[in-house]
Amino acid sequence: MADPSSSAQYAKPGWFTRNVFNRAVALMTNAGISVWGSRTLWVRGRVSGEWRSTPVNLLTVGGQRYLVAPRGVTQWVRNLRAARTGELRLGRSKEVFNAVELSDAEKVDVLRAYLKRWKMEVGVFFDGVSATSSDEELSRVAPNHPVFRITTT
Repeated sequence: MADPSSSAQYAKPGWFTRNVFNRAVALMTNAGISVWGSRTLWVRGRVSGEWRSTPVNLLTVGGQRYLVAPRGVTQWVRNLRAARTGELRLGRSKEVFNAVELSDAEKVDVLRAYLKRWKMEVGVFFDGVSATSSDEELSRVAPNHPVFRITTT
């Protein structure tokens, strides 16, 4: 498991992403329309215990499902590290899951698949690394991008 106290950076989303793109994806996901695997992640706050939600991209690689944090150690990452469980929602359907954070060494193939699918949306957060980059380059950025393997309960 990755070190929860790591100093990985957080890349704050820009105005357009925060106020237009994320809201549009969230509205469509809440209406039951998945945009390339989008879901709404619900996880309990690590301090308040209240449910928090955010749109995420659900990735499947080799039959396993993952949540990748392209912007680094976000609030949802901190909350999921503490709770180790949450819900993925698409419209009215709700899926309860358990999460295990991957070590940096385990992330390379997952990050490559994530960038292959969503580079246009998230590539700016990966320091010039792409799906065609070497394993070494992906390993270099792995500490900045938490990845969780999820399994349904």
